[in-house]
Amino acid sequence: MTLTEAAAQAEELAESGAERELATLRQQWDDEVESAARSGDYRERAVAYRAIGQFRFRQKLELLRRGLEDDSPAVRGSALVSVQQLSKGSPGLVNSMRPLLHTIASTDGNQAVRRLAIVCLRNGSSQRETIVLLNGLAEDDDEEPELRKTARAVAAELRKRAGAKP
Repeated sequence: MTLTEAAAQAEELAESGAERELATLRQQWDDEVESAARSGDYRERAVAYRAIGQFRFRQKLELLRRGLEDDSPAVRGSALVSVQQLSKGSPGLVNSMRPLLHTIASTDGNQAVRRLAIVCLRNGSSQRETIVLLNGLAEDDDEEPELRKTARAVAAELRKRAGAKP
């Protein structure tokens, strides 16, 4: 079985609530995830960082943070998908990575990566600085339309959650 296949199986186990089986699978694949995350091949790193979320590896947050700083947009995107997955219903992860997510959302060279960072911010607390950043991106005519649309939608959701007026 490959790491990709194991991660897909882990995703299924997590979604079905099979915690014991998921924990066993995590144990079996822990070293492989770590090794793949350190690979020289960006494709292997991308699979590893995506697997962190699929395995629900909450103890690999520092490794995940490194993925957000990787040179490869594919790796950064995979790490962001895992951040988004691990932060559903629990804003702590996004809140702890907020400055890095702000930087990615506003300055990353890859538009898809920037949009993913914005989507991750949706799972964090409704912090004023995040809403201001997103409003700025939404109103910036120099930004691509899809990024502006995503920023506008996430800012509106965060304002609504905060109980503020749109």
